[in-house]
Amino acid sequence: MAKSDVKVLGAWPSPFVMRARIALKIKSVEYEFLEENLGSKSELLLKSNPVHKKIPVLIHNDKPVCESLIIVEYVDEAWSSSGPSILPSDPYDRAVARFWAAYVDEKWFPALKSIGSADGAEAKKAAIEQLIEGLVLLEDAFVKCSKGKPFFGGSQIGFLDIAFGCYLGWVRVTEKMNEVKLLDEVKTPGLFKWAERFCADAAVKDVMPETDELAKLRASAPPSS
Repeated sequence: MAKSDVKVLGAWPSPFVMRARIALKIKSVEYEFLEENLGSKSELLLKSNPVHKKIPVLIHNDKPVCESLIIVEYVDEAWSSSGPSILPSDPYDRAVARFWAAYVDEKWFPALKSIGSADGAEAKKAAIEQLIEGLVLLEDAFVKCSKGKPFFGGSQIGFLDIAFGCYLGWVRVTEKMNEVKLLDEVKTPGLFKWAERFCADAAVKDVMPETDELAKLRASAPPSS
């Protein structure tokens, strides 16, 4: 497929855009990346996602697909014969992966953002404790989902790896700017090692932003869109 047939509208710091790019890399799909200026959204973005007006948008054969995890599932289905499957083949395993992906977006990521916006030392301490409680839950999920293998998805990066792993850049920024350790070798040993493997993976390393660059961009919480 020609590169021009597949486009991604996005911005390099966005964890949500990263999801689409990782999925395309796993499937060996070439695409054109169109960097958006979110202060002045392009006509193509507004036309392609008139409901939410947000990135990422995948455009495949002139048809837009919106929302990051929907894009990941679309990529997995549209290029089912190319590369490894992203979603688990077992229906129960798929349901579990989707459950935890929803938890990460709806509960855990807001907790991560709240650290940067916390007012005062006590509020920040409480926000960090809440986030770490979530990481302990995700540690247990990792043990169960990975079944002793390197990733949530097993031997290779899968749906939940992408859903959670896209936030690791902002985890590192939060650690650096707040002088706190979130992924801990003692409390979350599985996630600690998983994060290293994920960031070093060929599908991830070229699109994972550098911590210092993210820190310069945003001196507090990560972006909400």
